[in-house]
Amino acid sequence: MDRKTPLYDTHVRLGGKIVPFGGFLLPVQYPTGINAEHLAVRSHAGLFDVSHMGEALLEGPDALANLNRILTNRFDSLAVGGCRYSIMLYENGGCVDDLIVYRRGADRFLLILNAANTEKDVAWIREHLEGDVRFEDISATLAQIALQGPDSLEILSGLCRAEELPVKYYTFRENVTVAGVNCLVSRTGYTGERGYELYLKPEDAPKVWLALEEAGAVPCGLGARDTLRLEAGMPLYGHELSEKLDPVSAGLGFAVKRDKPFIGRDALPEEGKTERVRVGLRALDRGVMREHQAIFSGEGQIGETTSGTMIPGNRVSCAMAYVDRAFAQNGTRVEVDVRGRRLAAEIVPLPFYSRAK
Repeated sequence: MDRKTPLYDTHVRLGGKIVPFGGFLLPVQYPTGINAEHLAVRSHAGLFDVSHMGEALLEGPDALANLNRILTNRFDSLAVGGCRYSIMLYENGGCVDDLIVYRRGADRFLLILNAANTEKDVAWIREHLEGDVRFEDISATLAQIALQGPDSLEILSGLCRAEELPVKYYTFRENVTVAGVNCLVSRTGYTGERGYELYLKPEDAPKVWLALEEAGAVPCGLGARDTLRLEAGMPLYGHELSEKLDPVSAGLGFAVKRDKPFIGRDALPEEGKTERVRVGLRALDRGVMREHQAIFSGEGQIGETTSGTMIPGNRVSCAMAYVDRAFAQNGTRVEVDVRGRRLAAEIVPLPFYSRAK
């Protein structure tokens, strides 16, 4: 049975359209609609319930060694108060999950896991732990709220002491009092905008959400979260990553440190030699590209889309896809099979959007 997050009643109050997602009941959108929510994040600030995400603690003298062996990235250089993205692999090089690691102390780490994968991830990690280490799934003890957008700092600063907030991207601060509530606040997000993610006790989540909402943040659902992350070129497990897709082909080599041993390392393809490559696609014809649509050059299939939508604001259909390396150059013209009709498209750089642009 799908579970309710601590903010379920808040979503109902706001008229959210509730759908099952990752084992939870969450709003896909509010009455304003996905387009308005997407644009609010790009121009102002949006508010997301991400309490469905999983969290686990890894602590002890051998915690660091275990992270380095189980995950693709290296954590020796990660400072206390820093966050780092990584992949967790099967022995064959396919992805168990992608996740973020927070370093809370020399031997204390917080792992942020994808909602639908939490149970699987916890079992995988537990099975592969060695030495003096303690591991605990604490997902039920935390709620998570994301505040994303160019005005997020201004909004959050009105509810706490601004000097207590993390400044650099992928850093965090603990024991920040937001609207009278103790929170861990990280400078992270899944939208391509400046933003923060707040971790707090479940019973405190409605109070903090309401304070952020009253300060001007626009409530946003799963639909806008997906269009924003796609526009920002961010992979989603089950789409751009899976047990059959490796991180090198996905263009995530920055998170793969081959100078250390880790599970699945020897099965990974070499950089620049993968058969297929993750690319961006922009439609040249009218129509909307979606996931799992075949891509053609002439009569030969050269790939398949993994995510696709009509991007709010510019009203252009964009998709992420895997294509044969020979066709991966920017500007290459291809065709996408959209419900039996060939839609003209071209290979373009990722991301489709960045604040810097």
